[in-house]
Amino acid sequence: MATITPSHTPVPAPTLVSELRGLMAVMRREWSITFRYKTWIIMTLVWPVIFPMVYILTGRALAGPDGSGLGQFLQSAGTDSFIGYIAVGTTVWMWQNVVLWDLGFALRNEQMRGTLESNWLTPTWRFSLLLGSSAVKFVTMLIFITVATLEFRFFFGVHLNGSLWQAILVMFASVPSIYGIGITFASLVISAKEANMFVFLVRGLVMIFCGITFPISILPGWMQDIAKFLPQSYTIRAMRTALLNGGDWQLVRADILALLGFGIFWLLAGYLIFTWMDHRTRKNGSLGHY
Repeated sequence: MATITPSHTPVPAPTLVSELRGLMAVMRREWSITFRYKTWIIMTLVWPVIFPMVYILTGRALAGPDGSGLGQFLQSAGTDSFIGYIAVGTTVWMWQNVVLWDLGFALRNEQMRGTLESNWLTPTWRFSLLLGSSAVKFVTMLIFITVATLEFRFFFGVHLNGSLWQAILVMFASVPSIYGIGITFASLVISAKEANMFVFLVRGLVMIFCGITFPISILPGWMQDIAKFLPQSYTIRAMRTALLNGGDWQLVRADILALLGFGIFWLLAGYLIFTWMDHRTRKNGSLGHY
């Protein structure tokens, strides 16, 4: 009796081209979802005005009708443009907040749709699922920041008298740490199944310790020490220096170097935690659990 030996078709080894195709597929999917819900555009137009308005109106009330209360603020902040000061801080906070919500829920949304396991079975590098989402969110945040800048100019009369190219350098130096934090929390959500508590924790720390509406120098010493370990503190300070305080390159340069160090740390931490959570969930079979 002849025996039939089953043939196994070898799976081709992944190549750079195939990985890029997988990454582009994720990006196309994210863009399709973004344009499917056109009402999300309203958030891009309204949120940059509504959120900082609370702090701006409070600042105007504290400064007094004639602005006599700005003297103390000038000594602490180095600028009398408290509206611009608040605008820069709240924009960075909104950037981190949106990244945490969108990127933090990237894999969680896949779980709720029931598509995470099927995507995990493809030969594509699993980290591409997050990298593709990160790339799309970065482009949408560029649009968000551009809209916010224009609205601050026309609604609040904010005049930027610094260096635009320095601000652009600060923004790109901040990308690795901001998105590295988002990737880290997105990886934890694979196992925790809950992103809300992580988002509230991080954005609360940024709001309290990073001085989005006030100088860090007025905080108690122990709080200033904590602020030194948060990359958003350096982003906000460098952005204010670049855009409001004439663009002192030496100060901006020091903050950029610090941000690059934070970026390396958080990207590495995000990748290691993602790899660990991937192995853990596949081992205990909880990848597709709701």
